Order: sequence, then C-alpha cells, then structure tokens
Amino acid sequence: MKYLPKSKWKRAGLILLVLFGLIQFYPRPAKNISPVVTDESIEKIYPVPDSVMSILKSACYDCHSNNTHYPWYSNIQPVALFLNRHIVEGKKELNFDEFGSYTRRRQQSKLKAIANQVRDGEMPLSSYSILHKDARLTSGQRDYIITYFLQELKEFK
Repeated sequence: MKYLPKSKWKRAGLILLVLFGLIQFYPRPAKNISPVVTDESIEKIYPVPDSVMSILKSACYDCHSNNTHYPWYSNIQPVALFLNRHIVEGKKELNFDEFGSYTRRRQQSKLKAIANQVRDGEMPLSSYSILHKDARLTSGQRDYIITYFLQELKEFK
C-alpha cells in the first residue's frame, strides 16, 4: 500500500476518482430520440399555435415527448442515469407525442394539470431551468401557456 497517499483526504479523493472512472463503464440508457411527429401528438389533436409550440418545445419537450435534445454532459455517468430517470418519469406523467392516445378524461385532466403546474411554478422543474435558459419562462409566457390550455379545456367536448 505504499502507492496510496498518506492523507485521508487525498486517499478519499483518489477513491472517488477511481469510482468515477469505473462508473463510466456502466451501460448508458437508450436515448429518447424520435424526430417523427406522430398522429397522436398534441399538435395533431389540437390547434396549437406556433408560439405555444415554441414554448413547449424549449421548456417541456425534453422530458415530456419522444424526442429529447441531449446536452454534452448526458454522456457522463451518473448524469446519464439521472437524466434518463427524469425523462422516463416525465413521459410517464405526460407525453405530448402520445397525447391523442390518452382517454378523453385523461386529456382533460392533463390540460388542467399543465395550466395549474405552470401557474404554480412547478413546471418546468427548477433543476431543468437552471441548466436550460430557454426553459426559464417569463411571466408573459406563463400567462400565455396557462390561457391557451385553459381555453382548450373550456372548448373540450
């Protein structure tokens, strides 16, 4: 053990560095990439204005669609696992690309939930907004999204 540093901090740092290196060999999850707009996509079901789609794509689609834009650091473990977990959970809760496959009742519930979560500042997640400046919604963008989804909810038949 003459190669290990004598300081406990240096030893701990070396151990962490080795563990970080080893975790890079852990298999990365399959990426969530499908540029195809399906017939079940919300934009095919509802008349979503381009301005709303632009906001949704920059603030929501990475976790709530079948097409994520991955940053460079998504290739590093354990970040890849962390991002994958968020994407899987986000799509499970709401997937804009599969919105048309939801029951009418679930669609209605999701329209209301989107408006409420944006209004309450729950979405987009702050952990996402910190790293993605385009996802930081202005109060005007928030109001616009809320108004659009509440209007769709009123017209829901």
